[in-house]
Amino acid sequence: MNYKGGVGKTTVTSNLAAELAHQGKRVLLIDLDPQANLTLSFVSFEEWRNLDQQKRTIKDWYDEFLDHNTNAPLRNSIITPYQVNNRLHSFFNQDGKIDLICSHLELIHVDMELSSRLGGPTDRAIRGNYLRVLSLLKRNLDSLRGEYDVILIDCPPNFNIVTQNAMVASDYYIVPAKADYLSTLGIHTLIRHIHILKDKYNHHLRQGDAYQLTEISPEMLGVVFTMISTNGKKPITIQQEYMRQVRNDFHIFTSFLRENKTLYADAPESGIPVVLKKVKRQQEDVIKEVKNLAIEIQKLTNL
Repeated sequence: MNYKGGVGKTTVTSNLAAELAHQGKRVLLIDLDPQANLTLSFVSFEEWRNLDQQKRTIKDWYDEFLDHNTNAPLRNSIITPYQVNNRLHSFFNQDGKIDLICSHLELIHVDMELSSRLGGPTDRAIRGNYLRVLSLLKRNLDSLRGEYDVILIDCPPNFNIVTQNAMVASDYYIVPAKADYLSTLGIHTLIRHIHILKDKYNHHLRQGDAYQLTEISPEMLGVVFTMISTNGKKPITIQQEYMRQVRNDFHIFTSFLRENKTLYADAPESGIPVVLKKVKRQQEDVIKEVKNLAIEIQKLTNL
């Protein structure tokens, strides 16, 4: 995640998932951004409309909690996108897979309703409601961990309740960023907010009896720079300066994704990330960059 929009969060998520699946990993993608860009990178709008009618989006899953005060099984919302998995199995002959939980344009309204559930008449009630709402996603994902090697969550550019659900559920987080002033400006604030969330959640947990809940400690893996312009295969000078400034405070991945509007812009329409497309000369560098990023992440997480 990153508070700044348009920094390549969805591109990183979709291509990283595709590369890991290409290595034989079982990957679950969760789209928590109301813009639903990750969703529409793997399914057509018509397919999404059918899923919406069947009430199989993440918004409908949250609605079950809001309408009926129940914790519905998250697996009912999981789909297996055909195009990308067919590519993995028929073209690459890989056993890996990509499953997906789709987002919804009205997810933003769900967030406001979840916020209204945080209060209560007593300290105990407030503490209980806070833990129940913030751990919704975590409790359900914990039951799916044995079925997947990796679960990747694409977050919106804010720190609302749905995003906090993602952070509570996560072991690690990655910050995609462009090497410019606005994209790197909010990284300190983001990390501070995650530390505050962790401390508050764990504090409430220690104050009472929270059945089957455990303390959280989402760890920042680093900043991955995207949309890099290169000169002689190195970032241009001004971008190198922003990367150096961020490196002074945070770990940054040595792998970065270069600017390539043509390749990345066309990928969502086909339902297949760039890293799995038929290799052409201009795609070789893109594929290498994503592979190197996946290698770095796997080393850091012992995956």
